Amino acid sequence: MRPQGRWLLRAAIVAAVLLAGCSGESGPPPGIVPRYGPAPKESYHPKVGRYGGQIVLGSFGEGVKSLNPITAGETSTSDYTNRIYEALVDTDQWTGEPKPWLAKSWEHSDDWLVWTLHLRDDVKFNNGMPFTADDVVFNFQVIYDEKITCSARDILTVDGKKWKVEKMDDYTVRFTLPSKYAIFLEILSDVRLVCKKVCEPVYLAGKFNSFMGADAKPEQVVGTGAFMFESYTPGQRLYLKRNPYYWMKDAAGNRLPYLDRMVFTWVQNIDAWMLQFKTGQLDGYELRGSDYPILKPLEKQGDFKIYELGTMMYTGFVAFNQNPGVSPQTGKPYIEPYKVKWFRDTRFRQAMAYAIDRETIIRTVWNGLALPLYGPSSPGEGYFYNDKVKPYPFDLKRSKGLLAEMGLIDRDGDGLIEDAEGHKVQFTLMTNAGNSNREQTSEILRKDLANLGMKVDLKFIEFNLLSSKMDETFDWEAMVMAFTGSPDPQLGANVWKSSSRLHMWYPKQKQPSTPWEARIDEIFSLGIKEMDRAKRKVLYDEWQMIVNEQQPLVYTAVPKVLYGFKNKFDNVYPTVLSAYVRQQTTWNIQELFIKEGYPLE
Repeated sequence: MRPQGRWLLRAAIVAAVLLAGCSGESGPPPGIVPRYGPAPKESYHPKVGRYGGQIVLGSFGEGVKSLNPITAGETSTSDYTNRIYEALVDTDQWTGEPKPWLAKSWEHSDDWLVWTLHLRDDVKFNNGMPFTADDVVFNFQVIYDEKITCSARDILTVDGKKWKVEKMDDYTVRFTLPSKYAIFLEILSDVRLVCKKVCEPVYLAGKFNSFMGADAKPEQVVGTGAFMFESYTPGQRLYLKRNPYYWMKDAAGNRLPYLDRMVFTWVQNIDAWMLQFKTGQLDGYELRGSDYPILKPLEKQGDFKIYELGTMMYTGFVAFNQNPGVSPQTGKPYIEPYKVKWFRDTRFRQAMAYAIDRETIIRTVWNGLALPLYGPSSPGEGYFYNDKVKPYPFDLKRSKGLLAEMGLIDRDGDGLIEDAEGHKVQFTLMTNAGNSNREQTSEILRKDLANLGMKVDLKFIEFNLLSSKMDETFDWEAMVMAFTGSPDPQLGANVWKSSSRLHMWYPKQKQPSTPWEARIDEIFSLGIKEMDRAKRKVLYDEWQMIVNEQQPLVYTAVPKVLYGFKNKFDNVYPTVLSAYVRQQTTWNIQELFIKEGYPLE
């Protein structure tokens, strides 16, 4: 799990996702009904295509932060790195089951502790070097190195113990696990592999953390994916070109991919993103609810379709910094200790949950195309979603009562509440600039909290800087953010483990700071070792109830997935699961091609 995403699992039953996403949802605006839904599996019969042309997609923010799949932690980075690098295992986009990819087959011991993976022997990196077991072993060596910045490490360990990864021969790798690991194959699908021969000298020199940054050269960015790094104009465009060594072939034996190039264009705000799609500059765009009534009537004129793919695997929330630590750079607390005291009081966070006007957020921000959210899982996540979490209706009176219990009242009659030491309840609420959904949500929150006697200052900053504040410098007070979800809660362990770097409200705890955090640690430790799915469901139901009660992240709403895509492409099969990995229509990018009658631009 990551800020709008980190380390994703794709293992839900699609039917469960669809059913969960249908009950009680706010519908689209009257008279505007989505017509294009997920593709049924039986429809998947990719055609033999023609070569040439390009696809142009948008990306949000200031530009490339990294091209390194091991050290990067932002969804915006994986948008393009997932086209360059591949994993041992992929995911069936309809069933969610693991399927062979760079590993063609596998088996495990009876006790589930030893897994043997057999690699394809026809895979080459984009520089022509063969992909072998040495590359796999090297990648895990880097991931497990504590000197390397890598969020995946939290998930690729069990009770702090690493996996043993061994080369048996050039095309066989053996993984020996310290204990049962319920999502072993699923997590492998998100470990994108780099080339040992290119990366090892840099790693041994102690420079891997800064390797493959925004100034990387094409010969440094080496993967097995369908596309390879070509060039980058800072803050403007990233070009990926066809990998001539790609291992996949079509039904006629032609080497994939068909497209010559992928182009990612950076946009500064979502309004510009929508406008560029509307005017034909971009080939795909994930719609906001407010975009739907604008773009839907233009489908024929604009030669595109809008696909409605169910409830998003996404959790929008407000976070409050509970970190009592001191910055090693400044020697000062990350935030004022008296504010930490407010934020660490469960009553304060529950008061915030009652103070969020979710219906206004859904109506104003999402145009009715969203659901209220009260816990750490979205209904779109299917089987493991707990629908018993209690709602927090908009109730300022109840919110004021909880704050008063804490001693946060207006002591001097100026309309602002203060604590017992006279500190006015005032803080800065941050979110990423240009994301109008979050900016509007922040403004609604500011107004509602003003009615409680709080002064909230809004600050909108660039996404990469915001992400760095969240998991590196920790210098923030409150934040509107979202995590990309997954059909299996265990893929969120890097947020929920108290020792994790992404345990954002108080990261990297040496010991759990509260009994409820200790219990969540225990739940995730038990859940990863439990191979019985029903028993895992019981554990994760409890986790959701704890979070629902404690509100370490105060949840807002979850939107529907709406994606517009140009009709000029063939072999387009959007699915429910592809929506949550932000590859709604391009999960099979190697098979997409431009139809006859359209120019190969």
